[in-house]
Amino acid sequence: MYGALKSLLFQMDPERAHHLALRFLKGAQASASLRAALRPPAPSPRLATRFLDMDVAAPLGMAAGFDKGAEAYNALLALGFGHVEVGTVTPKPQPGNEGLRVQRWPDHQALVNRMGFPGRGMEAAARNLAKRPPLGLVGGNIGPNKTTPAEKVHEDLRAAAGALAPHVRFLTINVSSPNTPGLRALQAPEAVSLLVRATQEAADAVGHPRPVLLKLHPDSPDADLVAVARASVDAGVAAIIATNTTRARPPGTETAIEGGLSGAPLLARSRQAIAALHHGLGRDVPIIGVGGILTGADAFGHVRAGASLVQAYTGFIYRGPRMAHLVHQELVAALDAAGVDRLADAVGTAPVSSP
Repeated sequence: MYGALKSLLFQMDPERAHHLALRFLKGAQASASLRAALRPPAPSPRLATRFLDMDVAAPLGMAAGFDKGAEAYNALLALGFGHVEVGTVTPKPQPGNEGLRVQRWPDHQALVNRMGFPGRGMEAAARNLAKRPPLGLVGGNIGPNKTTPAEKVHEDLRAAAGALAPHVRFLTINVSSPNTPGLRALQAPEAVSLLVRATQEAADAVGHPRPVLLKLHPDSPDADLVAVARASVDAGVAAIIATNTTRARPPGTETAIEGGLSGAPLLARSRQAIAALHHGLGRDVPIIGVGGILTGADAFGHVRAGASLVQAYTGFIYRGPRMAHLVHQELVAALDAAGVDRLADAVGTAPVSSP
């Protein structure tokens, strides 16, 4: 059924198609019976794991960017995603960037976006979360407003963290989007420490301490990614998300709009970054692997590189609402082929590649 629907959706402007999908999911968010109708069979117990002292029934989560305003997280959980990351949520409402903001590249199973954190702000997101409490593992991805100067970004994160912490299980700092001017300059050891402490202090101040995660972009050398991650862990970060979208343009996408590319062309670079971070930080720092996942084989590769959990967004656009269920089925098949009993046993088992 999604094949026919997809052909119609792909004739629409990508943002319009996204809004239509979100409208349907918002209906499911408000309807227990509709969520029950959407729910696939339970994933295999072999895929269950512990992540930051939280039980996670299935490894594939929905990455930040799809449910920016915290409007459809329970519907996405009902589709079989093991966790959902809402956001990126900014303190104040903002429209995002002007002009063409999303391009599909179907021949490459890719997407390019230059959204710029559009949304109704932290108060609206917090109201949505309070009105319909999460029925599973939901995290909040937070970032600064476009007009906030670099020296005050920590104040924006403090505000957003304080607003969301009572309603989510973890908080993710996003200084890795390519679509807010100057933001990626904050992916530096001396900058992230202040941002991490501000986020933690805000959650503590409202009486809801939360694990803080840091999401990294893939356009820095591996050594720099490891250095930033180490600094963030020293400041209190509990886990790393690798990676955000890339400014790189693989062959065939050179004419894409400016912004971040996601989907299949990002798979290899994300996996390389995951492996570098896993071996640079050790097993005590969990990683959520994101970038290029469309299939269970893609997810299994990220896990073997060092990811404890994985996320997707672009893959959902191309595979449709059964994606989580299909990926989890394919992961079990990958475990069988590899002779591995539990997915958690496969984390970081890929051979270390030569420099």
